[in-house]
Amino acid sequence: MTDKVIPTVMPEVTAKKSHNLATILTFIVPSLIGLLLFMTPVNYQGDITIPIAIVAKGLLILLGDSATAVVTGVVLFTAAMTLINKVIKIPFIQDSDFLKSLLDVSPVWFIIRLLGALFIVMTFFSIGPEAIYSGNTGALVLNDLLPMLFCVFIFAGMLLPLLLNFGMLELFGTLLTKVMRPVFNLPGRSAIDCMASWLGDGSVGILLTSKQYEARFYTQREAVVIGTTFSAVSITFSLVVLSQVGLEHLFVPFYLAVCIAGVVAAIVVPKLPPLSWKKDRYIDGSAQSADDELTPAGHNVFSWGLEHALNRAEKTPGVKATCTDGLKNVIDMVFGVIPVIMAIGTMALIVVEYTPIFEYLGYPFIPFLELLQIPQAAEASKTIVVGFADMFIPSILAASIESELTRFVIAAMSVTQLIYMSEIGALMLGSKIPINVAELFVVFILRTLVTLPVIAGIAHLIF
Repeated sequence: MTDKVIPTVMPEVTAKKSHNLATILTFIVPSLIGLLLFMTPVNYQGDITIPIAIVAKGLLILLGDSATAVVTGVVLFTAAMTLINKVIKIPFIQDSDFLKSLLDVSPVWFIIRLLGALFIVMTFFSIGPEAIYSGNTGALVLNDLLPMLFCVFIFAGMLLPLLLNFGMLELFGTLLTKVMRPVFNLPGRSAIDCMASWLGDGSVGILLTSKQYEARFYTQREAVVIGTTFSAVSITFSLVVLSQVGLEHLFVPFYLAVCIAGVVAAIVVPKLPPLSWKKDRYIDGSAQSADDELTPAGHNVFSWGLEHALNRAEKTPGVKATCTDGLKNVIDMVFGVIPVIMAIGTMALIVVEYTPIFEYLGYPFIPFLELLQIPQAAEASKTIVVGFADMFIPSILAASIESELTRFVIAAMSVTQLIYMSEIGALMLGSKIPINVAELFVVFILRTLVTLPVIAGIAHLIF
């Protein structure tokens, strides 16, 4: 493998370059639209969200009860095409790099897609073992999660090039490098991924991170760290979690605790294995250059960021290519990721619902919780590891706990753990981000161990 460095954004520019009005407008107009859609907080029906999430909800309402049928069709079509291509190697698929990467998958992903198809048929028609299609397993994934993800993928995937292709990330990435690189050892543009998740949905952040990794803007280490650290739970869903445990009146200190614990975890966890073992190499194996983020002579941080942004806008291939890029994003996420979420999410929830595994895994946390002086430590321990399956389950289990302090800690912990297999974990596994299930679980445990003392300390100050 060669160590030759290929420029990740564009050739180095040290002299200031004049750009025509068309280039400047190509940068400004699409970037502002992307900023508005993905990053602008708006109040919608009493919730703080982003426009792209509002549009996705609108499509979900429009689809109504047919949403689950559409998603079922997507999963079955993907499985059928993958199976057919596996047997007879369809020529037009083999001749297309995009379709081949989508449908010519490894044996493991082939089995996962078939499982997803099997689970979704059994759930949609309520046939077979109830453990698969019950309201707490397959039906939860099919009815509550997949339709919304489908709608998010449609609009976020199609409109994501507005953020990626016209220079906005180059500008903000350069400006924020002075913060993100020394504090988190990440590119400045990774802050955009976090904001998109925080204001909108964690799935948008994963989609953004995955596409930038594929485009060689992030190394393997950076993509994994950003995906497991900065795919923050949205403000709206955090309020839903807090409402479940009956502590809505404490939202401000709750979210403050979440933010502080999240920052601490973002600093500490990436310095530990397995994240620290990931290589600073791009998806094609080329090495990262130490000079990639240096500001050359003749530029300040803003002018250098603007120069990158305008050079990016100048090289944008045009409207047709941008629309094609967006359509590929949609196809990749809808047909590539949704079957994975159905399979892995359902299996994880079956384990939670019908086995005591997560309860047993929670036992070692009892002394830790007692050390942190958390009331009802035994009951609280049952909620800790179960969040790996689904983020909302800990809050459901905590609702019956009498201690407000304990309910506060469990709710905040479930939000800061971030990695749950019913969505974020399955999304990462379905993407090209280089991480596996075992590594996700280790990161989940590390995040729990790091954030729990922080949250407990804040909780003791409040109660």
